[in-house]
Amino acid sequence: MRLFLAFTAILVLSCTTKKEMIQSSENQIVSEIKETNFSKPENVAKTLSFLASDELEGRDSGSEGIEKASIFLERILKENGVKPYFNSYRDTLTNFDKPSYNIVGYIEGNDPKLKNEFVIIGAHYDHIGKIAAVNGDDIGNGANDNASGTTAVTEVVKYFAKSKSNKRSLIFAFFSAEEKGLLGSKHLAKKLKKQNMNLYFMFNFEMIGIPMKDRDMLMYITGFGKSNMAQKINEYANEKLVGYLPIETQYQLFRASDNYPFFNEFEVPAQTVSTFDFENFQFYHQPDDEFELMNPTHMANVVNKMIPVLEEMMNAKTKEIVLKK
Repeated sequence: MRLFLAFTAILVLSCTTKKEMIQSSENQIVSEIKETNFSKPENVAKTLSFLASDELEGRDSGSEGIEKASIFLERILKENGVKPYFNSYRDTLTNFDKPSYNIVGYIEGNDPKLKNEFVIIGAHYDHIGKIAAVNGDDIGNGANDNASGTTAVTEVVKYFAKSKSNKRSLIFAFFSAEEKGLLGSKHLAKKLKKQNMNLYFMFNFEMIGIPMKDRDMLMYITGFGKSNMAQKINEYANEKLVGYLPIETQYQLFRASDNYPFFNEFEVPAQTVSTFDFENFQFYHQPDDEFELMNPTHMANVVNKMIPVLEEMMNAKTKEIVLKK
């Protein structure tokens, strides 16, 4: 996540050891996941551990490491019967100087009329690659930022590929070059706008690897007051899943992730959910942002809570989620 000034804020957090971070994560209390729920912690862990592995060398845009991530994500789409939205799954960026690709899949809506409206669910899968070494480790693995959000989208992909319950057409977008200035999402938003896509809303996952502490919500949403999305999410869920976190306004997080280019281009609700609250994780853009610190049970809970809500959001008879004036 390009959090602007956030790195400075994180540096002043208490110097909790990696071992303590792991123990704290494991001790977090999350809602019980029923056996019938779709996303399983072991499946989350399998995807997340690969995306955040040293083999991918931090997934820097245009690198050999992110190429491996691209192939992995393409395989997930293909194996689940999700078609490419363009001629291939790869949407080549025109605004970056190295070969870089968004990975874009598509499930057509099942309603004759509503299928002409689109919903985008996305996350960026790039990170910062090789960085200054800490204790001999120079790979910015980016487990929380944003292998966690990418993993969540892969779980949502698998659900809707199996259920085919979406009345509106679905686009799943894995963005590259977010860390270079939201370049992947800027490229795709402009491209889809030129096609005159009828976009209902865009929903983005960012840094959901660790649960928040002492909050009355599971996640916070950026741009809380921009639309009624938060209110509708909680209404559909019949509980407070998302809320407002004041620090997201302080650091302008609404503008800092891949929701923002879609808001700019389409002027529709486009927002990000996250559980990184500047207090629960101190390794932003550092080598210790690794898989071992993540909480797959929490992540599966986020996905399982959001799947039925996303289903309600995308299948509403009318566009119930609207911008606020």
